[in-house]
Amino acid sequence: MTPPDAQSSTPRTWKKPPFIANPLLRYGLIIVGVVYLVWAFGSLPFNWARIAEGLPRAGRIFGGGFPPNLERYELLITGFKESFQIAIMATLVGVLLSIPFAVMAARNIAPMPIYIIGRAVIIISRSFHPVIVAILFVAAVGFGPLAGILTLILYSIGFVGKLLAEEIEEIDWGQVEAMKAAGAGYGAILFYAVFPQILPRQVGLSMYQLDSNLRASAVVGIVGAGGIGSTLMNAFGRYDYDFAFAILLVIIAVILLSEGISGWVRKKIW
Repeated sequence: MTPPDAQSSTPRTWKKPPFIANPLLRYGLIIVGVVYLVWAFGSLPFNWARIAEGLPRAGRIFGGGFPPNLERYELLITGFKESFQIAIMATLVGVLLSIPFAVMAARNIAPMPIYIIGRAVIIISRSFHPVIVAILFVAAVGFGPLAGILTLILYSIGFVGKLLAEEIEEIDWGQVEAMKAAGAGYGAILFYAVFPQILPRQVGLSMYQLDSNLRASAVVGIVGAGGIGSTLMNAFGRYDYDFAFAILLVIIAVILLSEGISGWVRKKIW
């Protein structure tokens, strides 16, 4: 028999418990997931003959893109200038509009009818991909940057409003209680007890949304909502693959630059 001292000196290692404790249920779900993936992949209508025919065309497209052509840099600058304008205007308006909707959608500070309205607006804003919304706005207001601005405003309200509402629901309630005990009204509670607590999060979300809108402005332009996406689509339509590839490289460079700037700003703020 092992002495008690020897048992107490035996090293013990902690093992993370599984997410699903029942092994039959755990492995059963894994098997069901694998079977579903195999079935879904096998049931999709892949046209392998068309895919095989498309590979040489893809090779010609990529081959025609090298080396990139920057001779028409005026079109490139004009398209990116419009994309920046769309992204900045949509971010400013969208973030400003997302604040009242976030307050409405926060369960701890909004009455139930207002909460339902705020949540409904945020859910509807997040329900559709920006490209689908851009198609609708292009049909409503015509081709051009206005459709892109309206699309990204709606996109910003859905994203920023949802995260801000969750942030408001997690604030320190002690400051709110102190303001109420001092006899402060609803507006004073918002401005002096709620908004100061979510301000760092608000700044970070605004910077991220600007990055996201800059990327999305290139995508929605493909369907006619202005920006560099329209220039890219026209280049593909004219079979100018070298110019199109140059646009793609500049898009990547601009996104990398914006990521670096936003990261630097966030570090300076926090």
